[in-house]
Amino acid sequence: MRSSFLVGVLILTASAAASAEISDGVVRIGVLTDINGVFSDTTGMGSVEAARMAAEDFSRERRDIAVEIVHADHQNKPDIGSATVRRWLDVDKVDAVVDVPNSGVGLAVAAITRGTRMTFLASSTATSELTGRSCSPNTVQWVNDTWAIGNSTAAAMMKRGGESWYFVTVNYALGQSIESEATAHVVRNGGKVLGSSRHPLGTADFSSFLLQAQASKAKVIGLANAGADAVNAVKQASEFGMRDGRQSLVAFLVFIDDIHAMGLKTAQGLLLTESFYWDMNDDTRAFARRFAARPGMNGKMPSAGQAGVYSATLAYLRAVAAVGSDDAGEAVPQMKRTPLNDPLFGDLTVRPDGRAVHPIHLFEVKAPAESRQPWDYYRLVATIPAEQAFRPLADGGCPLVK
Repeated sequence: MRSSFLVGVLILTASAAASAEISDGVVRIGVLTDINGVFSDTTGMGSVEAARMAAEDFSRERRDIAVEIVHADHQNKPDIGSATVRRWLDVDKVDAVVDVPNSGVGLAVAAITRGTRMTFLASSTATSELTGRSCSPNTVQWVNDTWAIGNSTAAAMMKRGGESWYFVTVNYALGQSIESEATAHVVRNGGKVLGSSRHPLGTADFSSFLLQAQASKAKVIGLANAGADAVNAVKQASEFGMRDGRQSLVAFLVFIDDIHAMGLKTAQGLLLTESFYWDMNDDTRAFARRFAARPGMNGKMPSAGQAGVYSATLAYLRAVAAVGSDDAGEAVPQMKRTPLNDPLFGDLTVRPDGRAVHPIHLFEVKAPAESRQPWDYYRLVATIPAEQAFRPLADGGCPLVK
């Protein structure tokens, strides 16, 4: 699937000199996303609309630079994602790829774009390998990653007295990586992991896993899964009465769309970490209301991934404007040397390994009686500063870091 969305008019006057090195006179950005699968609510067409919003906002700043947004569905298959990006690179002259939920697809995209003129803005790819051993001069990773998810969540919970843990983990790379990162932090800081249960992807019945977690008497039960698995686990934990205050249930990869699907009656009291929440401040609320009014959004508030698409796309376009080129070899270094006061993510810098660092927040899901309006779901519990939220630069093993 491919469609385009053109914003801006290229003015062929002296003012166009700044864009002389922009390929074909148009900056093309491809949103590679999950249109119909497990990540379609948190990314999908919402990510496409977020990229279009960024292009429109940029066009008001620089009417001399034309921007085209295209999109495709990777279907959560690395081979399909790879074929799409190769076509975009060789035939369609796409200059940057953004979004890419699914770590397998993201790693494939990073490998293809390495050494080309194409920039990879990994705003929804969770694997921390993108800024570790698989880092690339072409890749910038926005929003979260597995190191940040595991460590920031564990750190925030331990500060609340959660020194003993039990994990319910989906048995594939994403869940295993989150559990490993969280375990390392817990043990390193004097806590204990009392056990772990592994479940297959697409599990419907979590009763045995949750009963084992309950019997462990761990203070924190960590759900290292995502999507329908996380939703089912939270629903069944509620049915089992696991909200009696003796154990805290924390979800590593649950997003606002998941809370919306569960409902506050089921999700109340759940703890989770997010880099973005629509109701944080005036800037996030203004963006969210614009997003909710976009075609097809029907009042839905943006997820962190969709906010990341907007933020990363706009930052890339401004870097292109600053250097007069959409080549990754010039645009990415400009992004790395330009700190941002980002209206959606706060103070943000891009490190030499390509990791965009910013604060991460611990939230608790509100009870139904606390919610004042639609999508009013979170109460802020704590903020992890940017310098603590992500893996130290020296620890990732990125070859770009000297």
